[in-house]
Amino acid sequence: MQQQIIEWLQAMGMTRFSHALSVVAVLAVIVLISLLIHLLVHKCVLALFKRRAEKNATQWSKALLRHKLFNRTTWLLQGILFQILLQALLENNTPVFYALMTAVQLWMIMFSLLIGFSLLDVVQYLTVRSTLARQLPLRGILQSIKLVAAILVCILMISVLLGKSPGVLLTGLGAMTAVLMLVFKDPILGLVAGIQLAANDMLKLNDWLDMPKYGADGAVIDINLTTVKVQNWDNTIVTIPAYALISDSFKNWRGMSESGGRRIKRSITIDASCIHFLSDEESQALSQARLLVPYMEQKRKEVADWNTQHAASHQSPLNNRALTNVGTFRVWLENWLRHHPQIRQDMLLMVRQLSPTDNGLPIEVYAFTNTTVWGEYEQIQCDIFDYIYAALPHFGLRVFQNPTGTDMRAMTENLRGATRPPSMP
Repeated sequence: MQQQIIEWLQAMGMTRFSHALSVVAVLAVIVLISLLIHLLVHKCVLALFKRRAEKNATQWSKALLRHKLFNRTTWLLQGILFQILLQALLENNTPVFYALMTAVQLWMIMFSLLIGFSLLDVVQYLTVRSTLARQLPLRGILQSIKLVAAILVCILMISVLLGKSPGVLLTGLGAMTAVLMLVFKDPILGLVAGIQLAANDMLKLNDWLDMPKYGADGAVIDINLTTVKVQNWDNTIVTIPAYALISDSFKNWRGMSESGGRRIKRSITIDASCIHFLSDEESQALSQARLLVPYMEQKRKEVADWNTQHAASHQSPLNNRALTNVGTFRVWLENWLRHHPQIRQDMLLMVRQLSPTDNGLPIEVYAFTNTTVWGEYEQIQCDIFDYIYAALPHFGLRVFQNPTGTDMRAMTENLRGATRPPSMP
């Protein structure tokens, strides 16, 4: 077409500027055709797609529109059309042709990358609530793919501008490895950390993460290429470097959540001075407790048989076997927990003594509730220990407590009353 315009201009006597005018005319035709195609696609085709997507209730159609996949695809098609028009209408051996072809190639490479980004965004949007997203740090993986793709595309665009093979540029970049490692240190460490987190199943979205070093104690709300966001239970948000989860230790409470039971591991401290052998009256009173009937009958028979067999003397209680109030309390408490409707019976349950301390003898309750909801768990735990504290006096036991100001004042008043002289008649 350009040659025909040149011949037409020369026939009109415009020999001197015929080549330049022909290039301008061809470019004007190409631009006019491109504008017509642009208006047709953006005003008609894309508008039609947008209306249909808004009427469609499916998520994928809205995701395609939201992340501009159709829009970027039309820009790529316009670049391809512009290239076809250049090859068909413009001479192929002119500097203008090479400059425009280079620009069009860069245009197509850039929008090809953006289309890839849109596809990855659509995948992330559609899988954000899926099982796959809960099992893998999908956002971090997709961001890693974007980063690698962007670096490769930048190398390809530079090679197009320089007119050299990308392999030559990659060879030359070997000398800049140290600089690249310094510039992309965080993304590289984040990429490696994301792969390790996914491969070892160390962390997922909505996991309860406990990392005191970074002040994190809450649910994971985002895992991306370089950071992990944790929303603490006080609604503050902590941002942790992704590689810190590999280099440092953290606690993941996912196992507790998936098990369906949350552990109670709490002790009460018994005043050691109140521990004693059960008298006959105390033993008879405790035998009325439904949860202690089998235990008391068995133990009393066992103790009586042992004492009879060994002909133990009753002159000293140390010569006989006898039940203690703290041991009986421990058995009752374990039986009571085994009948508790909100305690998991298929998980470990025990009531044990810990090593005595200056404050007395700790009795620890180790059990699991049938819920992992924090509020419900705390309510169950409080109800259990409220009942335990109220039941202690029935075993002749009391909780150790350091003297308070009220205790000291009462003791002082008692001492004053004991030393006050009698009043004169």
